[in-house]
Parts: sequence; C-alpha cells; structure tokens
Amino acid sequence: MSLNIIVLAKQVPDTRNVGKDAMKEDGTINRAALPAIFNPEDLNALEQALRLKDANPGSTITLLTMGLPRASEIIREAIYRGADSGIVLTDRVLGGADTLATSYSLAQAVRKFGKYDIILGGRQAIDGDTAQVGPQIAEKLRIPQVTYAEEIIELKDGYVTVKRRLENGVETVKAPLPCVVTVNGSAPACRPRNAMRVQKYKYAVSPSEAAKLSDSQKALLEKRPYLNLKEWSAAYVDADPAQIGLPGSPTKVKAIENVVFTAKDCRVLSDNDAEIEDLIKELITNHTIG
Repeated sequence: MSLNIIVLAKQVPDTRNVGKDAMKEDGTINRAALPAIFNPEDLNALEQALRLKDANPGSTITLLTMGLPRASEIIREAIYRGADSGIVLTDRVLGGADTLATSYSLAQAVRKFGKYDIILGGRQAIDGDTAQVGPQIAEKLRIPQVTYAEEIIELKDGYVTVKRRLENGVETVKAPLPCVVTVNGSAPACRPRNAMRVQKYKYAVSPSEAAKLSDSQKALLEKRPYLNLKEWSAAYVDADPAQIGLPGSPTKVKAIENVVFTAKDCRVLSDNDAEIEDLIKELITNHTIG
C-alpha cells in the first residue's frame, strides 16, 4: 500500500555554539544569531519514514517545519536523504511561540495538508527539551499517539506496530491509523545523503529564497517545478491569531541569567562527607550546578 507520510522537523540552534546573543530581552531565542542544524531526533524520525517508504512503494514523505524562511535548509537536507517534498510554515506572527502555540499552528498546517496516514517526528527538540509538541498535535487532531518509539515494526491493515524504548525496558504497542509517532534518539540513525539526489535538488528553494535569485536562476525554477519548495503563512492555514505566536503562548520567561564558567581557583578536598556536602551547597548557590 502507498502511504502519505508527514515528518515533523525543526531547525534548531546548535547548542554546541551558543554565545552571549543567544537570547533576546523578551526571553525568546535569537535564532537569527545562532548556527542552525537539523534537530537530531527528527533525523531519527525521518529514517523511520524512509523505511516505511522503502517497504511501501508509491509512498510519499512530506517534511513539515515551522520557523524562519531559512528553515527550508532542513527540507533540502531531508530531500537529499529520500523525502519527496516539504513545507515551511513561516510568518512573523508565529514568532515567540511556546509549545502550545507551536502545536496549534502545526496542527492547522496538517489539516490544510489534507489526507495523511501517519505523522512522524522526533521525541523532542534540543532547544526546548519539552517533548510536548508531538503529543499536543495528536490531541489537537484527535488522533492516537505513540511516544518513545525506537522502531516501526510493521504497518498494515490500518494499524502500525511500534517498539517503544522506555526507562526500564521495551514494549510493543499497536495503534490505528492515522496517528502520531514520536521517535527516540536511540532509534537507528538517518541514512546519509544520496549523491544523485543532492545533484538533482541542490537548487530547490522556497519562495523567500527564490525572490533573491537572478533571472537565469528563476528561469531554471520554471523549467523544473520540483525545485519549488512550499511556504505557508498563518493565514493560509486558517490559524486563529489569538492562538499563535506570543499571544497564544501562556508560557512566559520571567528572567534570564547568563552563567559564565571561569576557572578561578583550585580546591583540594579530603574524603570527609561534610566538606563534600559544603562544596555541593556552594555550587548550587552560585548556579554552577542545579
């Protein structure tokens, strides 16, 4: 059977290169100032989608991401690895969204997408670590969800069988389609880029990117429609302005504190429990740990 597969993915700040400009004064992430990467667990989810596509000829994979226009970079990355197309949900009014507003916006995009069989995504994003967006989308779409997935064992007769990796073991569950499945980082790593697909799709661009191209490059897009990536706005997916971006985000950042680690002195401790406890209390007090 052929499947319509949606993969939810996020372009996230590279937490290995976070600098002093990582946060704005309003407590939101300054994404424009940070190096951006494909969220690692979303790559694990993409691999599960690609395996489903391999096992079910005629299936299609659409990557759906919400973010700045530059998020089209991860759509190209997914296409290089075997995805078919992608959609960037981007709009200034979507900025500053917490998980509630993000999941609402993405759920609206899924509704606009139309028919789908399964939605896959990473368990959580490294810039938030909440693991809330996938389950919230399932709740808003009123469809079943399977979390902590490590492997999709089988998909047939309208059901998907999933192996879940939990803290104290493994369990196998079966869920009806359509459903949302969020994938752990312990799942198989995503396959590498395919060289032929890189050559074919390296000029794929979103409308925001296409606007900056030369006339000859725009002519190439007209000759090769498959190079045109989709960009959707909040209005296009019929999003309620009160439920998106900052207005739709009940989570507010109260304060931001930059913690700078510097080596000031060296302390030698004995094996005395009291000395160790005092050091731990001191480290907690000055926010070095905890």
